[in-house]
This record gives sequence, structure tokens and C-alpha cells, in this order.
Amino acid sequence: MRVIGWSGPRNLSTAMMYAFGARPDCAVSDEPFYAAYLAATGVEHPMGDAVLGAQPTDPARVARECSGQAPGGRTYWYQKHMCQHMLDDFPLDWAEGARHVFLIRHPARVVASYAQKRGLPTLDDLGYVRQAALHARFGGPVVDSTTIRADPAAALGALCDAIDMPFDPAMLTWPAGGHPSDGIWAAHWYDAVHRSTGFAEPEGPLPVLDGSAGQLVADAMPYYEALLSVALR
Repeated sequence: MRVIGWSGPRNLSTAMMYAFGARPDCAVSDEPFYAAYLAATGVEHPMGDAVLGAQPTDPARVARECSGQAPGGRTYWYQKHMCQHMLDDFPLDWAEGARHVFLIRHPARVVASYAQKRGLPTLDDLGYVRQAALHARFGGPVVDSTTIRADPAAALGALCDAIDMPFDPAMLTWPAGGHPSDGIWAAHWYDAVHRSTGFAEPEGPLPVLDGSAGQLVADAMPYYEALLSVALR
């Protein structure tokens, strides 16, 4: 069974991949469309040349590789995808028939975290608009990062139940230092999760952002709140 995790950046998406990857019955893939997205848009990202050299850049080829049975004869295949990578002319038929999971996080936290790694993003960089469209097309459970960090066992148990997958307590911990399926970009983006062995404790107060960053948060909030309204509790 394929489980497609749709997220934006800086959103516990890698920790979620590690949780599924800790299961002995589950293969995982890390952002298969990243190089195709960079090649199609020409946008500059940290380690962009390395990403382009590490993955296929033809979205049709990537779509074929994301279809079919789980690698290695595993029962499940969790695919971590960034919503913003799915451009208008990229195929989506490969995602039909899979279970879909939507991971969200408050825009203020996302913007503050993203800005530390790449500078102030655009609304498209954050993926909220595309995520809402993908949810409208495929449906599937929505889970907020706050809920996961407050009680990982309960949140992941509810999520697994929603996608007809038995919960495995192995999902709650993983070895420090990364996962063999990490993308080559992990060296820039994954330092915090590489130091982790499980989901972090609940976060503190929301960061207060003003100016362009504050406006970006305001622009993203309607999409976040719409998904939050149907999120698992």
C-alpha cells in the first residue's frame, strides 16, 4: 500500500518520514519530485546543483517511479512529497489509488523556520495553496504538527487508523544521524532531525512576525485554517 504524505517545508515532514521508516514493513522515499521541480522552475535552492545531479528531472519518469508496489517487497511505502513541487503541468495520475496524508503546521512557525535556512519565502514556496488543492482532489486525513508533538503515540495511532494501517510503536523512535533514504539535500536542511531520536516536545508560543514576513503569514492563514478545521483531533 502506498501512503503519500503531502507537506510544505519546515513542517515535521522529515520526522514523519523517519517515523514510517522505522517500521520494518515500510519503505520510504524522500521528495522524489525535488529535482524535477528545480529543473522546471529554475529557482535557486541550497545545494540545487547537487539535487539536480542526484535525481531524475523528468516529472513523467518520477511519476512512473512513484507508482506500483513498495520497494524491497515491503507491505507499505511512505512517500514524502512537498506540495510546492507539484507544478500545474506535472502528472498526478500516479497518486490515484493511494492513501493520502496531509501534514500541516502554523504558518508563523513555518515562515520563521524557513527564513533561517533560505531567507524569506514566497507563498508558493510554502505549499499551502497547492496543499489545499491536493486535499480537495484526493481527500485524506489531515494532521497538525502541534497534535503530533503533544502526544505522538495518540496522533500517529489515529493517523494509522484513518488510513487502514496498523499502528506500530516502532514509529515513535528512530536512530540519530539520519535515514538511508534521505535526499542529498539533508546536509543543509535536516540538521535538527538528524540529532533527534523521536518527535520533539511541544513548541512554545508562536513567533511574532511583522513586515513582509507577517504579511506572508496572513496570506497563508486561510489555507492553513481550512485544513486545520478538518484535522484529526
